[in-house]
Amino acid sequence: MFENLQDRLSNAFKRFKSKGKITEADVKEGMREIKLALLEADVSFKVVKEFIKICSERAVGSEVLESLMPAQHIVKIVNEELTNIMGKENTKLTISSRPPTIIMMCGLQGAGKTTHTGKLALMYKKQGKRPLLAACDVYRPAAIKQLQVIGEQVGVPVFTIEGCNDPVRIAKEALEHANKHGHDMLFLDTAGRLHIDEVLMEELHEIKEALEPTEILFTVDAMTGQDAVNAAESFNSKLDVTGVVLTKLDGDTRGGAALSVRYVTGKPIKFVGTGEKLDQIEPFYPDRMASRILGMGDVLSLIEKAEQAYDEKQAAELERKFREQNFTLEDYLEQFRQIRGMGSIEQLMGMIPGVNQSALKDVKIDERIIDRMEAIILSMTPDERNHPELINASRKIRIAKGSGMRVEDVNKLLKQYDQTNKMMKQFTGGGLMKKLGGKSFSKKLAKKHKKK
Repeated sequence: MFENLQDRLSNAFKRFKSKGKITEADVKEGMREIKLALLEADVSFKVVKEFIKICSERAVGSEVLESLMPAQHIVKIVNEELTNIMGKENTKLTISSRPPTIIMMCGLQGAGKTTHTGKLALMYKKQGKRPLLAACDVYRPAAIKQLQVIGEQVGVPVFTIEGCNDPVRIAKEALEHANKHGHDMLFLDTAGRLHIDEVLMEELHEIKEALEPTEILFTVDAMTGQDAVNAAESFNSKLDVTGVVLTKLDGDTRGGAALSVRYVTGKPIKFVGTGEKLDQIEPFYPDRMASRILGMGDVLSLIEKAEQAYDEKQAAELERKFREQNFTLEDYLEQFRQIRGMGSIEQLMGMIPGVNQSALKDVKIDERIIDRMEAIILSMTPDERNHPELINASRKIRIAKGSGMRVEDVNKLLKQYDQTNKMMKQFTGGGLMKKLGGKSFSKKLAKKHKKK
């Protein structure tokens, strides 16, 4: 995501880097490049106009013009203003003090509304909530069935009334069901249309009046660009939505919708869909997104993903194995499974500060590498996994055949394992977790970034 915008902004900043001092003419020329970059990214014109005006006013101030490193000040200003137009800080979902919390999902057809209803239910289920899904889309063919399949996949019940074509009645009875069965969150998957019409809006308004939802979340496809912003504006004017769920952000290289929706509607982006899997949804943090857009990485999101995939007990056990020289190929494979659980390798690379995103865009990252490693290790006997020194030439041939790989692949894996083992032994001399500070290390780093 934001691939094209990152490239254009990077080129604009190069104009400043070569200069020891910056004049107003330099600022004007550089801001023109940034303006074109934002317009090409399909950012709303009025958003771009206001953004450039504020950045220019700050950039021609004495602080920047007299600075010894003006280019860094320009990047800082752009970073801060990008954060501001996207909402300054993360806005959490409101949880009702009197359960159930009612979340009404709305949006146009094809935006991913039903899928993201299930994603949100799964997210809050993991946080200890007891969500219920209500199938209020009685028009789209197979909409109810789709929600039932998703509900089964995420382990959340789905409320339906067979043969009922009244979405208001379904919503009301779903609320009664939630109260009776102790569900503290109710997600209403409402109908969408291919375009905005009065019938759709009237129906959604009736559901809103009948249930008085805690949150009304508008789901919008980021890939539709400026049209996404227009749709968000229309729904907001009719329903007074409380927040936005931006879907398919991983498929949009421009990113204009993310930069425009908050400014145009005045309503915060609360969540973003980052992939097709049902756990690929994240709270939206404007400051982190601004850092990603400017190619500065996203350390905090990377830390959070690592903490979700890995707990302190596992880390302590891993350190013990290294210290006692008992780190096996089984353990080696488990570490890569944990990495796979954090998301795609490309997404993780995009969060690492200093990684040149434009240099990576033509590099094909083979996501199946962990599957191949798994096939090789699982083709070994338990003795071979625990004692890799037993693996001689004939055993390598057998393992290669069993996994459908080449002997060279087996050799490469064993070499990587050996190098990892040697490197980690150096760390564990004084205690790996003491050196890194264990899980507290990531918490310290998170606090440090929040202070900044």
